[in-house]
Amino acid sequence: MNALIVGADRLGNIPDVLQQFGIRIAAHVSGRDTTHQRRSAPLPAGIQVVILFTDFLGHNVMQRFREAASREGVMFVCCRRSVCALQQALGRRLSEDECGRCAAGDGCKRKKR
Repeated sequence: MNALIVGADRLGNIPDVLQQFGIRIAAHVSGRDTTHQRRSAPLPAGIQVVILFTDFLGHNVMQRFREAASREGVMFVCCRRSVCALQQALGRRLSEDECGRCAAGDGCKRKKR
């Protein structure tokens, strides 16, 4: 799965966490450029998930990338830029998507929402 990372100047251990989930960083945007605040361009080709680091983004930048992901039907994850926050957010989001696609019948032990 290819990801667009938005926010943070340096990623530190983030690539290692993403690799555990089978996610490859296809592009990284710091979000500091003022054109990102007004950006309405499409996401790069081949992106399946957009990860937004909320503690490094302004509201306008986050809104633009969320809108782009929604418009193109791409999953997005919002979290702080820490290994623990990213693991929790990806774990929740990916398990929700798998559960939504699950055709399990009566034997499903997951709580229905």
